[in-house]
Amino acid sequence: MDSGMIGKIQKAKRYAEERERFTVETLEISVDGTNNGHRVKLKDGKLSCTCDFYQSREFCSHTMAIEEIMKGMTPLN
Repeated sequence: MDSGMIGKIQKAKRYAEERERFTVETLEISVDGTNNGHRVKLKDGKLSCTCDFYQSREFCSHTMAIEEIMKGMTPLN
C-alpha cells in the first residue's frame, strides 16, 4: 500500500470520529419487510415510508427501526 493511501485511510478514520463534520441531508433506504419491501426516506430531518401503515399514522416499524439504527448520528424531527 502506498503512503498516499495510508494517509487517506488515517484521515478517514479521524473524520469518522469527528461526526460533527457531517450532516445527513437526504437518505433513502430499502427495507426488506416481512411481507414486502419498503423505501424509507430521510429528508429535512423527517423520515417517511412507503408502507400503508405509515400513510395513515406517519410512523411505522420501518421508520422506528431506522431511528434506532441512527440514534445519535443525526437529529430527527
